[in-house]
Amino acid sequence: QVQLVESGGGLVQAGGSLRLSCAASGRTFSSYAMGWFRQAPGKEREFVAAISWSGGSTHYAVSVKDRFTISRDNAKNTVYLQMNSLKPEDTAVYYCAAVSDIVVPTTRDQYDYWGKGTLVTVSS
Repeated sequence: QVQLVESGGGLVQAGGSLRLSCAASGRTFSSYAMGWFRQAPGKEREFVAAISWSGGSTHYAVSVKDRFTISRDNAKNTVYLQMNSLKPEDTAVYYCAAVSDIVVPTTRDQYDYWGKGTLVTVSS
């Protein structure tokens, strides 16, 4: 069982930056692939970024590539999402997710564990 808690959301102006964190419980964090998803009001939850258990492989949605960076610190049981050059369309609740045994999963149904989310609001 893995419990995930996101933090770092808030209000930021367009062009600004935020760093989200996701703290995971459990001693086997390093064996889990981790992902970030987001859900804007009235829209489906969508993939943002994912990272393999070792951190050696990453994958990004086209809409955030070159602006967002996913990373992890297995010693701290934490995964991060650095978000730069934020746009109003990045406004959403951001969710952290985890799954074991898959390298870089990019779809919702591949993940077993989810956090409750953190709200990011980007003003124009």
